[in-house]
Amino acid sequence: MRAGWNAIDAAIAANAVLGVVLPDTCGLGGDLFAIVHRLGNGSPTVLNASGRAGSGASAQRLRDAGHDRIPLRSIDSITVPGCVDGWEALAKHGTRSLGELLSAAIGYATDGFPASDELADSLQRLQPLIGAQPSASALYPGGAPPQPGDTISRPALAETLSAVADDGRAAFYEGAVGRAISEVTGNIVTADDLARIQAEWVDPIGTSVMGLTGWTVPPNSQGWMTLATLRIFELLDPPRDPLDPQYHHLLIEAYRSVVWERADVTSDSDTLPVEAASLLEESRLEERAQHIDRTATRPWPATQSAPGGTTYLATRDGTGMAVSLIQSNFRGIGTGLSAGATGVWLHDRGEGFDLRPGHPNELAPGRRPLHTLAPTLWTDDAESALVLGTRGGDQQPQYLAQFAAHHRWADMCVEDAQLQPRWSLSDIDDPDPVLQLESRFAPETRSGLAARGHTVTEASAWEHGWGPVSAISADPDEVRGAADPRVSTTAALWS
Repeated sequence: MRAGWNAIDAAIAANAVLGVVLPDTCGLGGDLFAIVHRLGNGSPTVLNASGRAGSGASAQRLRDAGHDRIPLRSIDSITVPGCVDGWEALAKHGTRSLGELLSAAIGYATDGFPASDELADSLQRLQPLIGAQPSASALYPGGAPPQPGDTISRPALAETLSAVADDGRAAFYEGAVGRAISEVTGNIVTADDLARIQAEWVDPIGTSVMGLTGWTVPPNSQGWMTLATLRIFELLDPPRDPLDPQYHHLLIEAYRSVVWERADVTSDSDTLPVEAASLLEESRLEERAQHIDRTATRPWPATQSAPGGTTYLATRDGTGMAVSLIQSNFRGIGTGLSAGATGVWLHDRGEGFDLRPGHPNELAPGRRPLHTLAPTLWTDDAESALVLGTRGGDQQPQYLAQFAAHHRWADMCVEDAQLQPRWSLSDIDDPDPVLQLESRFAPETRSGLAARGHTVTEASAWEHGWGPVSAISADPDEVRGAADPRVSTTAALWS
């Protein structure tokens, strides 16, 4: 960006580098969503680059085999990766060629990079799963997991990235990676499936909340839950002090009032049982707010949970253009299956499908699954005011709602909002879930939540997996970003 690149250029370049140095979170074998806002536009534009199920996908076949859910880390969970199509679609609105945008990533893959603490720990845990895969040798120099600081180079991935830099999507979907995807999946994903462009520009959905307009990706993303939670919270007129247990109680209950129906109303747009915009209608959110007990937690119906392995980044340039981009392999390194020896690890986003006959999210060829990826971008009139997102699978709306409430409702700067202790409802498929609190919560807040009927347990002081939330906040006088202290592989940079 200091060299004159715009926010889109920067987002693609950063995403590509992250795919090299953090393959346990993202990469070419995963999906991508992006929200792009240009100064002066009333609303942003949204890119949905999430892939579809292959022609050989069959819910009936899996049911006949005795499955009631998509088998974990299986070839049946592999959908067409949308990342490269997403890069191509975004790059058309940037100022640089794909070759320039991918040059830094190619350099790190070729010349090597020091393994972060996070990557070293992940590769230690993942070795039994992925160690025998053709693309694993570069990640395990000498056959052993790297130590933090050890140099890792990924020449096969460098070759794949170089081919994409030269020839775009054709090099990926029609070349060695595409052929390997069809082979690995037993032709569940065919050459014709890979030939179909996965990226499309769609209208955002949004609502007015806390003095701004919050925007997100419509279903098949769960992003609507963040904005719905925050608007319901606002309608409840909670106290503005995060030390007050009532503040957190109402935020938790606002979230729980929408999460229970996630699996039934978040699906491919072609099978969505309601209009996407209706998920954020004021009358709908008011009705949820009226059913919340201000004095005690209450059970809600169960939902279906899903894991996550994701990277999120936010960019904003000197012209006011802002990008909220999220890209993911889903279950950490995805299925744990590589596309041959190309250096590409294949995601398992298909685990978001349902196997119940007639369900809006039922696995079927050409459909997109429910997606946990939930980026947001907030505007004030025609200017971007907040770019906000996180990794975290199911929990993304929880962490985003907490940060946004601290920043907008409790009037904290982005740095202080990052430092606030977080809670997590990890078992969202339980109608009465356990509430985990970082140990830094004040005792009176913890006891106040327990008194309201929440089943409270204590987590560590800074839970590594509860972020990193990334945010850029802008007003007429200042633009600020703040890195999440829970994760070492994140940073806020500006010139």
